[in-house]
Amino acid sequence: MCIQLRLLLGIMLLFVSLTVMIGKADDSTFNEIQLQLGNLLIAEERFNEAIEAFTLAKRGTPTVNQIFRARQGTVMSMFRLARFGEAHDEAILAYSAAPDNSSAVALYGDALWARGLFGEAEEAYQAALGFDPEDGRGHHGLAKGLVTRGRLSEAMDAAQTALRYLPRDPELHHTVGTIYERMQRFEESAIAFGNYVNLLPAKHRSARAAWSRSQIRFLRSFGNRMPFKMASGSSDQRYTVPFKLVREKIVVRAKVNGGREIDFVVDTGAEQTVLSQEVARRQRVQPVVYTLSAGVGEVGFRGLQLARIDTLQIGSLVIENVPSLIKNPPLGGMPSRETESFSPLAAGLSIRIDYDRQRLTLGRHLDASQPDFELPLRVHRLATVRGKINNERDASFVVDTGGEVISLSAAAASTIETQPMTRSFPLKVYGSSGWDPEAFLLPGVNLMFDSISFNNYPVVVLNLHAPSALLGFELGGIIGHDFLKRYLVDFDLDKSVIRLAHRSSAAVLSD
Repeated sequence: MCIQLRLLLGIMLLFVSLTVMIGKADDSTFNEIQLQLGNLLIAEERFNEAIEAFTLAKRGTPTVNQIFRARQGTVMSMFRLARFGEAHDEAILAYSAAPDNSSAVALYGDALWARGLFGEAEEAYQAALGFDPEDGRGHHGLAKGLVTRGRLSEAMDAAQTALRYLPRDPELHHTVGTIYERMQRFEESAIAFGNYVNLLPAKHRSARAAWSRSQIRFLRSFGNRMPFKMASGSSDQRYTVPFKLVREKIVVRAKVNGGREIDFVVDTGAEQTVLSQEVARRQRVQPVVYTLSAGVGEVGFRGLQLARIDTLQIGSLVIENVPSLIKNPPLGGMPSRETESFSPLAAGLSIRIDYDRQRLTLGRHLDASQPDFELPLRVHRLATVRGKINNERDASFVVDTGGEVISLSAAAASTIETQPMTRSFPLKVYGSSGWDPEAFLLPGVNLMFDSISFNNYPVVVLNLHAPSALLGFELGGIIGHDFLKRYLVDFDLDKSVIRLAHRSSAAVLSD
């Protein structure tokens, strides 16, 4: 298949050259050739070249259908390059030209999703299905939205409906695999990811295929073991443990595989529980495969080892078969050793953070509370909430208990207006992927999260391109301890909300 693709691509390139030489660059035949060439280049994962081909396909006198296909190919290529803003602009052009075309509306929904505007994206997918109830991309978009709100059974129904209309679309099979993984049905997830790999045109050379094969191997390493099995008490039981604040991070004591208690940072900004190489080796946590990770820092993308912790104990809570990341190879040049962290949301656990009593409550379900604010929670690999920047830009922010400050992505910061006399100040910031040499402090920013406002506030601007690319949508920023410390905080996965109840000003200042 790969040899055939490359041969066809070579023939197509030759044909394009001949067509240009004989002066047929302005007719619809040339436009069609460029469209076919662009599709072949996408299959080869040569996305920049594909965009060039689709740009040429829009020149001259293309048909309406050819213009739409060129815009569609451009948008899909830009997604793969994490050029989300440009993809959004191109999708708007496609939608404006055909606002009653289901494919154009669904494409616009995909672009809204890639900007982190999940609610607007869902409205677009619903509109696409209003025009054509059999639009597979519309059903797929609804499935993605339902997953972020924890409605996994409904998401699976929508994804399976999408597959009925687009059975050979690899992205749809990947989404099915993701839903099964969130359901903790690892073997079925592995099958779906296998279907995804088999449908990739260049599966023997594709980096996406290679990483997915690693994921399949990891999922199957669990065999008949139930991931995140609650070995202590009933599944409805709640557990409360003490924590301490260390450098504005919530730290609990935990045991790995029955070893001695060590410090773990409670990290809602991590996809998995994380171990250092030293602790993994000492507690006999064996790596299975490598996976791709991304975080703040100049390294950007980082290969880490996937492993399974047999037992993780925090107070009287015991969880068996915990998927985890081992930070191997470790980063050099860091100011301190990389610490262990526990991701409760990845384990399907809701949490309550009581800063006054320094108590952390964990469980599949939380009891009702009376908050001052409720923020809709979306979980797509990471927990996010909606925010507005300078009353002009809506974006999704990661809610990160392992983070310290409120930050903006460089992409978001570049699109907002600042006061004429505003100066930025370089900072030395490090994250899970090392130092971020581009970080700076930007004063005078106004932020709004529902009705919670931060006016004239200094934010740290970080390069979040790598984590955005891995997530598949543009991050607006991160909200950490500076935000959360003001409240009694509930991360409620059942209700898909973050509840916030005010603490006293004196208590906040004492932290």
